[in-house]
Amino acid sequence: MNYATGFVNFVGKTLRGLRDVSQASERLKELGLVLPEVAKPVAAYVPAVRTGNLVFVSGQLPVAGGRLTASGKVGAEVTEEEGRKAARQCALNALAVLAEAAGGIDNVVRIVKVTGYVASAPGFTGQPGVVNGASELFRDVFGPGGEHARAAVGVAELPLGAPVEVELVAEVR
Repeated sequence: MNYATGFVNFVGKTLRGLRDVSQASERLKELGLVLPEVAKPVAAYVPAVRTGNLVFVSGQLPVAGGRLTASGKVGAEVTEEEGRKAARQCALNALAVLAEAAGGIDNVVRIVKVTGYVASAPGFTGQPGVVNGASELFRDVFGPGGEHARAAVGVAELPLGAPVEVELVAEVR
């Protein structure tokens, strides 16, 4: 079996048996989650761009009720667990933007790529664990359709002093 055939077979097996992602809105309810209102951009960009069947969601901060849920650097002012929770909030905000761009959360086919930026104290190397807060939410909402490629990057600073920022690319109907 060549590489291309193996990849097709792998993808076919991955996609077979996916949770019916039309149930994403039901899954959010089961999890006790409500998509927040989409925040207005704080600079010269748009929250999302759709091209064909892909939606690119701009970086989302851990904002709830108009305020950051945490601020500072992970590994200093923010614990790794607080960073995970902040990443989960970023992901929820990203889902709100995605749902708006896709015409509803049930029009999302799968999460394709996630990039998480973690404002990190010197010596902090747990960025992947922090960004798991976002990745796990996507999996919880979309099942195997929430599994994605990912990068978790440590940075010196993020806008507004946020500890985490998450952006994504999703396939939509």
